[in-house]
Amino acid sequence: MAQVTKLNVNGSPRTIDADADISLLSVLRDQLDLTGSKYGCGEGQCGACTVLIDGSPRRSCITPVGAVGQKQITTIEGLAQGDRLHPLQQAFLEEAAMQCAYCTSGMIMTAVSLLHANPNPSAADISHSMQGNICRCGTHPRIVAAIQKAAKALNRSMKESSQ
Repeated sequence: MAQVTKLNVNGSPRTIDADADISLLSVLRDQLDLTGSKYGCGEGQCGACTVLIDGSPRRSCITPVGAVGQKQITTIEGLAQGDRLHPLQQAFLEEAAMQCAYCTSGMIMTAVSLLHANPNPSAADISHSMQGNICRCGTHPRIVAAIQKAAKALNRSMKESSQ
């Protein structure tokens, strides 16, 4: 039985009509037309569907929409500021850190959370943090380089804004 649920997605209140146990991924893609998060394995193992819920990476394919009603949900579409890409999005482009790009939004969302918790991660920190996100194309070295590049850009931006 469907019920009306209020969500906060990318800083905007949204109202949906869905059963509480339907996956957040289904609601994002099918009702809100936010298709950046991808359906991969459907079991929370590949990371293609990763979104941030209150700043923490979560697999939206196994997260029931009823569990996130009062929480802040951020998708890949919510990272850019107008026409200006988030530093991680820009770094992924500049480092050619994607081939098929199916995993990219999940990779970026996991990396956003990593850089929030650790603004200066080592390559080992990045590899450890990204372990749950699978890239079948094998662009992991470029993904690590992109995250390192974004960390430097974010740190530089923070320094400039504090002066």
